[in-house]
Amino acid sequence: MIEKLTKSQELLDRRKECVANGVGVFNTATVQDAKGAIITDVDGRELIDFAGGIGVVNAGHCPEPVVAAIREQAGKYLHTSFNVVTYEPYIQLCEELAEILPHGEKTKVMLVSTGAEAVENAIKIARQATKRPAVLCYTGAYHGRTMMAMTLTSKINYKPDCGPFAPEVYRLPFPNFYRYRGTRDMDQFVEDELKRLNESALNLVDVKSVAAVIIEPIQGEGGFNPIPQKYLEGLRFFCDKHGIMLIMDEVQSGFCRTGHWASWQHYGVQPDISTYAKSMGSGLPIAAVVGRAEVMDAAAIGSIGGTYIGSPICCVAASATIKYMKEINLNEKAVIIGNIMMNRLLHLKRQHPEIGDVRGVGAMVAIEFVRNGDPTQPNSEICPQIVKGCAENGLIILSAGTYKNTLRILSPLVITENQLEKGLSILETEIKKAIHNI
Repeated sequence: MIEKLTKSQELLDRRKECVANGVGVFNTATVQDAKGAIITDVDGRELIDFAGGIGVVNAGHCPEPVVAAIREQAGKYLHTSFNVVTYEPYIQLCEELAEILPHGEKTKVMLVSTGAEAVENAIKIARQATKRPAVLCYTGAYHGRTMMAMTLTSKINYKPDCGPFAPEVYRLPFPNFYRYRGTRDMDQFVEDELKRLNESALNLVDVKSVAAVIIEPIQGEGGFNPIPQKYLEGLRFFCDKHGIMLIMDEVQSGFCRTGHWASWQHYGVQPDISTYAKSMGSGLPIAAVVGRAEVMDAAAIGSIGGTYIGSPICCVAASATIKYMKEINLNEKAVIIGNIMMNRLLHLKRQHPEIGDVRGVGAMVAIEFVRNGDPTQPNSEICPQIVKGCAENGLIILSAGTYKNTLRILSPLVITENQLEKGLSILETEIKKAIHNI
């Protein structure tokens, strides 16, 4: 007897036939509809979402005020191009972003469609502001897949045979305290890493030619690695000393994920330019470059932007998202959710030495697996087992990290406590199973 395929398997088979293989499959779940923190697949099965569309639905799937704003705007006009015809939703969103993400005395904003575009434009702005060509970036970084963004992205597996890459890009080791501290305490580790930063002006690139340093204060794809507080402070000092623009990529860490609109607000260290996307529009393609007005205005007229710079549909979605996040106090919810996750996962870590680290800022939480309790011996085999087991038992979750040995939790921040606890129970069960099988 031939077993009948599920609708999900039929859909995945159709995908295989017509979609280019290079489009990654991070999880085999399907979707028929989604609301809040629940995805219903094409077979009618409900799944708890711990992936959030890779950090895109902090405000939940299909928040009603956002859906209503999209519908209303769709009946007015879909596109004029802001370069050609000025429209109010673009200006309103820029005003709102300048209010919640102030950069100095006066802040200016530009809108684009994706995080990668935001990064590309941020680099162009920094180069024009400084009249310099070089950019410093970090290992473990992920900044996108367009040419400059892909060059800045660290992981080689994301760019096979895609070169030549953009010139004048130089890379430093990210100050990953967990992995590289050895026997040093935090103060000594940061002192050594700041020494490395300052020495880069002597042995890596002429500091007088550096336009910008770009960094994720909390690395996303790299494994949710938080930058040490004193290192970020030292980096700010280094940039000020040498006239370098400090760009912070907040594409994954922004919009309430860490309990703040941006993670740099958690650190209290202000960038010259910062980039946003993902949860800013609740799933619609909208991104922003935000910065000090004098820096943003250094870009020549017509040198930044594009045809789809801030679609009116996406602008109203983002404005409605921001309003909704404020109304339900989503930043506070992120802290509460993060505490629940950290408490349960730290308890699990104490029982299983295979869990090398549990770390998080707000609700941006990760679990890293290693061998022999050694941070320099990543266990790359365990995460695929856990992701697969979770999917089979009603939980969507993603891995991350250079070695894909880290699980990251990006659940919608509107998740109910019952859904969160149930999802964590599934995760704990699958972690224990995978550890038992290795």
